Amino acid sequence: MSKDPFRTRDHVADFDDIVADIVARSTATRASLPMLADIAYGPHEAERLDLFFPEGPRRDLPVHIFIHGGYWRMFAKSDYSYIAETATSAGAIAVVIDYALMPAVRMAAIVDQVRRARQWVLDNIASHGGDAGRLSVSGHSAGAHLATFLFDEGSAHPPSAALLLGGLYDLKPLQQSFLEPLIGLTDTEVGAYSPMSKSHSSRTKVTLLVGERETEPFHLQAKLFADRLTEQRLTASIGIVEGRNHMDSVRDLGVRHTKAGTWLYDLIRAA
Repeated sequence: MSKDPFRTRDHVADFDDIVADIVARSTATRASLPMLADIAYGPHEAERLDLFFPEGPRRDLPVHIFIHGGYWRMFAKSDYSYIAETATSAGAIAVVIDYALMPAVRMAAIVDQVRRARQWVLDNIASHGGDAGRLSVSGHSAGAHLATFLFDEGSAHPPSAALLLGGLYDLKPLQQSFLEPLIGLTDTEVGAYSPMSKSHSSRTKVTLLVGERETEPFHLQAKLFADRLTEQRLTASIGIVEGRNHMDSVRDLGVRHTKAGTWLYDLIRAA
């Protein structure tokens, strides 16, 4: 039997080691960077975000939102604090958000939470020294999928730039994957929340990154989504993270001088 291309653990031999490493890095980041933890953006216990600050004066700083992955069912913001290392080195306030997980909630609730986290940033970040007009966003895997709902058509304040790493833009194939008995995506959810079928704001410049060693569906979905965005008159480009898979590519995102980290740093600096 062939391996499920969406089951990351089957294709990343050191999956557990990478997860342990990023969790340890995140613990170190929370101990070293100035931060405010567990700010509520809504009433649900999962509706929390962390702010990380660069050293120095806090005035009119760029702002970067990061959305974690985990197939909408795993991980938490505390596992990805280390992304703030790259964002703050670029001079930005890093906003690392949490959201409720499936199957306890459905996709509609998660998308709504991500949008409300963004709204909290727009309404409140100035009081923390940030400039909401210099907003960018990134996400990994399911987080890249969720990030697209911050610049879909109708978004009042889309980010100036988005970096989408190892993202999922057509949910239909996941109904035939290992995820089916775990989260049970419905046909309605596939239709309503597949970014491939949505229109997007031309005000957001989009960079889609894929690890060279990702499985084929991730490469194909990035290409098709980039083509779709280009058809909608967005500036969209694809980058390949050489030698990297679905997990070590996101580990690199929090390391400034790696290829993925440099992409993120440059995107934030240009905001």
